[in-house]
Amino acid sequence: MRLGLRARHYAVSKPDCQCIFAASSGATGAYNPALQAIGPPPQEPTLSSNLLRSTALVGQMTLVSRILGFVRDVIVARAFGAGMAADAFFVAFKIPNLFRRLFAEGAFSQAFVPVLSECREKDGEEAVRRLVDAAAGTLAAVVLGVVTLGVIAAPIFVLLFAPGFVDQRDKLELSASLLRVTFPYLLFISLSGLAGSVSNIYGRFGIPALSPVMLNITLIIGAVWLAPHLEEPVMGLAIGVIAGGVTQLAMQYAGLWKLGFRPRPVIAFADAGVRKILRLMGPAIFGVSVAQINMMLDTILASFLQTGSISWLYYADRLCEFPLGVFGLALSTVILPALSKRHATGSPAAFADTLDWGLRWVFLIGVPSALALAVLAVPLLSTLFQYGEMDERDVTMSAQALVAFAFGLLPFILVKVLAPAFYARQDTRTPVRIGIISMISSSVMNVMLIFPLAHGGLALATSLGAYINSWMLYSTLRRDGVYRAGAAWRGFLLRVVLASGVMSAVLWVTVAPLDQWHAWSMTQRATRLAIAVLAGAAVYFASLWLSGLRFRDMAAREHVV
Repeated sequence: MRLGLRARHYAVSKPDCQCIFAASSGATGAYNPALQAIGPPPQEPTLSSNLLRSTALVGQMTLVSRILGFVRDVIVARAFGAGMAADAFFVAFKIPNLFRRLFAEGAFSQAFVPVLSECREKDGEEAVRRLVDAAAGTLAAVVLGVVTLGVIAAPIFVLLFAPGFVDQRDKLELSASLLRVTFPYLLFISLSGLAGSVSNIYGRFGIPALSPVMLNITLIIGAVWLAPHLEEPVMGLAIGVIAGGVTQLAMQYAGLWKLGFRPRPVIAFADAGVRKILRLMGPAIFGVSVAQINMMLDTILASFLQTGSISWLYYADRLCEFPLGVFGLALSTVILPALSKRHATGSPAAFADTLDWGLRWVFLIGVPSALALAVLAVPLLSTLFQYGEMDERDVTMSAQALVAFAFGLLPFILVKVLAPAFYARQDTRTPVRIGIISMISSSVMNVMLIFPLAHGGLALATSLGAYINSWMLYSTLRRDGVYRAGAAWRGFLLRVVLASGVMSAVLWVTVAPLDQWHAWSMTQRATRLAIAVLAGAAVYFASLWLSGLRFRDMAAREHVV
């Protein structure tokens, strides 16, 4: 698939189409639930096939980035392990990353994309360009203020997010020094996120999805080439963060030029479009960031635990983020513009159809991914990170957190599809209300589980909070008549669960005793892990096929546009 692939949207109506997945009712419209294969392919691509192509493109680009991210983490683990320097850097990196979720790909994106879609549908291209200029200038002004405050008050930010460092002066000072270097990354990545949102509105997903590769490259360079030449080696990682932000912005800006945009940022708080974005962004800041806030709460509490706890959580989270990023983020990125367009054009049935399509893919990929992460926790961590300063105990402790995170992988991905259904309809208040309930619940469970399970309890509490979040989002959509799953979902879920169970059994049998993984060389670990993963994937998809599920039916989900 070419990097320049552009998702085109066609208006296709096929009321007579019969499909195994066409059983939704209520808000989704009335479809034939007959379990039979779809007829001859249409002359033009359906909306869902375009969504699938776009999701695959974003997933491929994200996969490249995640693979490089794992290479980066292997290098960081080898150089710094799970000691003081690693803990300090992860805190200094998490803080601007949390704000990045708010200003770049989080609340701003969720508010900006629906408003920009509406502007494009109703006011034309010139109005879109004016709105982009005003939004870019205003966003830059706000973020620059946050960055300035963060650099000046770095020690305070560190204590806010890692209060356990208060009695560890060396760790506190190192974290603050690193944070002063990493915080300006927020400005560059926020503007990069704005540019990526504009590209997504126009069906260009390749460059926005590929640009994170630059951060991984610069961090690898910082760890391998720069760190050995510095008095404080871990500072090389912080410099790599800044370089990554600059290169990502340059890459995204080049993508805007290809679309014909020549952004001239203007600070315009009084602009009607900007005011609307800010109004929607206010509550969305909390609504889209519940998972990240929960992760920061984990970091705060982990700072009171033994040294290494923050790093164990980080490495586990990185592995859980792989399917979440490659698939969940890709699906969320593609589905928000599609849902926003359906809402702007007044097509509730097509809106529900698109959401149903996304939810089916969540279960199809999310369930087996979660089970595979849990079964392969030690083999994955050992293969990727058990080198240099990362020892067997670090792998074992991190595996405890990974199993707990894997338990919540499915609801994590569900939130990334369900929340855009609210933001596309310019409803940011409901996810906020649900997010508050979810975060309070997670916080209570953090306190309850940290004592018996230590860092593993923090990860488990975050996963349980995700279940509460996703269920309440779904229940609200169902109550409001926006979406209602049809009867065919029962058969679909049964196939997925059975196939995932068979896959898990095969993985369990294929994986060697865990103590052997620690003794093997890198080549032996990688070979055995590859065999287990390939065998599990083959068994899962073969089981789905034998159960009667056909992926061409998934690609042809769309019926009403």
